[in-house]
Amino acid sequence: MSEPLSSRSSLSVHHLAVVVRDLQRAEAFYRGVLGLPVVRRWTDEAGAPRSVWLGLGGGAFLAVERATADGPTRADAAPGWHCVALGIAPSEREAWRRRLAAAGVRIERESPYSMYARDPEGNLVALSHYPDEQGSTG
Repeated sequence: MSEPLSSRSSLSVHHLAVVVRDLQRAEAFYRGVLGLPVVRRWTDEAGAPRSVWLGLGGGAFLAVERATADGPTRADAAPGWHCVALGIAPSEREAWRRRLAAAGVRIERESPYSMYARDPEGNLVALSHYPDEQGSTG
């Protein structure tokens, strides 16, 4: 039998994790291009960089982890997580477009509320906003 949850219990994003081949290059994208602040760094037993945690706001973070094995990457049409969508203000969309272009990051596709690009490992990253500044969809 499962334990009942309190009426105040709710789920939220604690962290997201992405495993990458080149930790330094991934950090340059997420910290340098996207401006996410470093929250914490981790090393392995030999003292080599293993992980960097980058703040996402609201206490959540993105854990960028160094891969320790080779393996296939997921095709966009395959089952599984599709992308990480980071929130931007609608009024900042064009500034983000310019920032990505200046960093040599190509916008792969767009919807009315999102711009999609790839990190250096080929993972899909969206910069997304609601139709208005308040975040309502109505």
